[in-house]
Amino acid sequence: MCGIVAGIAQRNVVPILLEGLKRLEYRGYDSAGLAVVSQGEIFRKRELGKVKGLEALIAADPIEGNIGIAHTRWATHGKPSTRNAHPHVSRDKVAVVHNGIIENHDHLRTALQQNGFEFTSETDTEVIVHKIAEDLQTADSLLNAVKATVATLQGAYALGVVFIDCPDTLIACRKGSPLVIGVGIGEYFIASDIAALLPVTQRFIFLEDGDIAELKIDSLVIYDENDHRVERPIVESQLKADSVDKGKYRHYMLKEIYEQAWAVSETLEGRFIDNRLQDNAFGHNAAEVFDQIKSVQILACGTSYHSGLVARYWFEKLARVPCSIEVASEFRYRNPVISPDTLVVTISQSGETADTLAALLEAKRLGVKHSLVICNAPESSLVRESDLVMMTRAGPEIGVASTKAFTTQLVALLMLIIAVGRRFALTKETEEKIVSELFSLPGNIEKVLKLDNAIELLSQRFADKHNALFLGRGTHYPIAMEGALKLKEISYIHAEAYPAGELKHGPLALIDAEMPVVTVAPNNNLLEKLKSNIQEVSARGGQLIVFMDEELAESSDENVQIVKMPSVANIISPIVYTIPLQLLSYHVAVLKGTDVDQPRNLAKSVTVE
Repeated sequence: MCGIVAGIAQRNVVPILLEGLKRLEYRGYDSAGLAVVSQGEIFRKRELGKVKGLEALIAADPIEGNIGIAHTRWATHGKPSTRNAHPHVSRDKVAVVHNGIIENHDHLRTALQQNGFEFTSETDTEVIVHKIAEDLQTADSLLNAVKATVATLQGAYALGVVFIDCPDTLIACRKGSPLVIGVGIGEYFIASDIAALLPVTQRFIFLEDGDIAELKIDSLVIYDENDHRVERPIVESQLKADSVDKGKYRHYMLKEIYEQAWAVSETLEGRFIDNRLQDNAFGHNAAEVFDQIKSVQILACGTSYHSGLVARYWFEKLARVPCSIEVASEFRYRNPVISPDTLVVTISQSGETADTLAALLEAKRLGVKHSLVICNAPESSLVRESDLVMMTRAGPEIGVASTKAFTTQLVALLMLIIAVGRRFALTKETEEKIVSELFSLPGNIEKVLKLDNAIELLSQRFADKHNALFLGRGTHYPIAMEGALKLKEISYIHAEAYPAGELKHGPLALIDAEMPVVTVAPNNNLLEKLKSNIQEVSARGGQLIVFMDEELAESSDENVQIVKMPSVANIISPIVYTIPLQLLSYHVAVLKGTDVDQPRNLAKSVTVE
């Protein structure tokens, strides 16, 4: 993985491919490359590092052509290096870009080496290009050679393929990794994300698993996994090319933190009539589904997993709905037992998270009847695989460290608690209270954002630190987990989160003056217990930063810095209290001089296991 852009047109595609790669930079990557077929040759450029390095390479030694493939790579097999960067080429005839992982690459590599193919990289991808070259020796077309090759591949892939003897043909195929076709006027493009192609088209075809497409300037033919010729619908995207602009902000992450009041409003918009949530906000048959379910199983990864952890507290405390949550990457490997009348809820910003998609398919295989996805990408794989859908409408999120996607997921989950909870123990009074607090969220988020300057000053406490501890209780323990994840993702400071009550069971041994301890302390029934935990840290010389309700906030002292938070209801406090933790992580990362939007080793959309 990470990003594919390719195209065939009646114009030079190189500028289009480079712009597409820039628009995929948010996914995270370590190298970039591009290849075009022109005048009976393949011209290839590859560069370790950012797309701007590749752009400079091409500016110094220009290449052009009307058919080409390009890629940003996030290392899986083989370290980040120029020779491991895509595209990969076989015998100067065939070039390939690939997202995914080929699980049987060792076996294929051995067989190809025995047949005289020389490998120049450590990647699993290189077996694909050599295998296509081998199959071209017996196939009557590039299309049929690719079909023969993919039949031998085990694992996940999205491919773009070009061949010097077919300068009018681009082949695209996918299995377990997303790929979209952009439809222009007398031209076609492919990409792993529609964002890459928005400058050239807003009309897209979403390939389904197992599809293979043959693209020419004047034609497009798609074959399904059974090799039947099929038609896939053209979808008109509502996204605009400038929707991924940084605007006045230094980083995308800061822009997206500040967009959260708007994003939450978008999530709520149009889903209530007379302040009552409509079941059909989740799908036309949602009421029928919700009437049948007896429990909820949440599956998610990373930040989305943390939102699910908060939801488990809400489901069980507010509505008395049995709720389990599991890291999606573990679910399908432990032979789970799950009831058919369980609602499986998947959560994913991109809708393409490979582990979450695989977990949903496993749940279906085990006989689960109903599924719902909470997602920010309307045309994604999880959306297409789920019975019900709640779109968060957060807008494009470019920063790898998720912010507005997380808060809007929590808003969507609270709405789900209302819809499902009505069928269980959620009272009308509690429902009305939740709705009222949801509508107050944008205003409360704006209040928290006014703490930005104060939090920036606090971030200086982390300038020379290598470790940090985050504490929370109840629904705020997952918020502490999310705060720790944000700090480690973008500042590279090792951070861990614990339920505050667990301090005395081991973590207290870590406390000293060199360990910053960040605590979220809203006004709830666990506050007095949390204060005792704070005293345990302070008594041992720990340096505390405590985000506390302004109505109860005590005075700061030598060891404890109190940050006064706006007073909000317990129901929405997890959403409100995540904002200062995002700001803290952001300012620490800026202070540390890290790449805030594209932290090392990470990808925005994790489309491999």
